[in-house]
Amino acid sequence: MPVATIAEVTFTSPDRIRDVIHNFNADGFDSLKPRYAGGRPPKFPRAQRQQIKQTALGRPADHGPPFSTWSLAKLADFLVAEGVVDDISHEGLRTILREEGVSFPGRQDLEDQHRPGLRGEEEPGAGALRDRRR
Repeated sequence: MPVATIAEVTFTSPDRIRDVIHNFNADGFDSLKPRYAGGRPPKFPRAQRQQIKQTALGRPADHGPPFSTWSLAKLADFLVAEGVVDDISHEGLRTILREEGVSFPGRQDLEDQHRPGLRGEEEPGAGALRDRRR
């Protein structure tokens, strides 16, 4: 089959068809497999990811900031200020932490942490709140 006909049928240029044929003649069927891995290489190397994970798992007070828990914004700002990373978005940080298996406590867990007296007791009902407002 002529190169021009193959190019017409496959909606590509004759030069591209010639390149594919040349590569096939040189390498056989292996030439049909893509040689690239695709995608952008990871921006943060493994050692840097481990340092991010270690910082996230630690308490902020152990590293200097005066708060009790990390938020993504606070952690990202701290990592940039300490020189661990040049720049990182909150979503990029969220992705790295998820890939490293780091999760933070939910809102309910944090509320229980700040109000330990209510952990085993019932929450006050609506009537109790109304009585206090009078």
